[in-house]
Amino acid sequence: MDTPDDSLTISRRDLMIVGAASAAATTAAAQASPAAPAVSAPPPSAQVSLQVNGKAHILALDNRTTLLDALREHLHLTGTKKGCDHGQCGACTVLLDGVRINACLTLAVMHEGAQVTTIEGLGTPRKLHPMQAAFVKHDGYQCGYCTPGQICSAVGVLDELRRGVPSHATGDLMARPLLSVDELRERMSGNLCRCGAYSNIVDAMTEVAGGRA
Repeated sequence: MDTPDDSLTISRRDLMIVGAASAAATTAAAQASPAAPAVSAPPPSAQVSLQVNGKAHILALDNRTTLLDALREHLHLTGTKKGCDHGQCGACTVLLDGVRINACLTLAVMHEGAQVTTIEGLGTPRKLHPMQAAFVKHDGYQCGYCTPGQICSAVGVLDELRRGVPSHATGDLMARPLLSVDELRERMSGNLCRCGAYSNIVDAMTEVAGGRA
């Protein structure tokens, strides 16, 4: 019977020493020649042409830029407020081609050539828009944070009523919606006021509409 050759036998201790030495050598080699850092590609961008408050603007924007951020961060029109950034509070409401919209829920690149009206474009301190003047008269605001969105939305609501656009509160979809408290409250329900000036806002809108809700 053959006996094992002691020269070919490796003890468990020797095997562990060899393994540790190999690992150390591999680590040293990796540290001596570190891999080049990964270079990420720049995000896609585009030029967007917008008519904002009657003025033409050409903006170079990341395609992911919301209309809200384009207005606030690139055009510095900070009257439009960033509230929830999820389309739930209405503080970012502007008029897009005359229709009210939550600016935080849409991308600027989607609106090439569109006309955007923000609170700065409705009126000035010397020449208020009728809705702005009515909000002041009826105390339609308190802290004022939501007021730009409230006013832009209120202007859009009255335009909807003039065009006969129904709401969830409209009883007869075939009839022209009437100016009523229920209609105004339903249509303005997407604009939140933490100060609770809702009844005063309805009064202001009713006065501008020239009727009695």
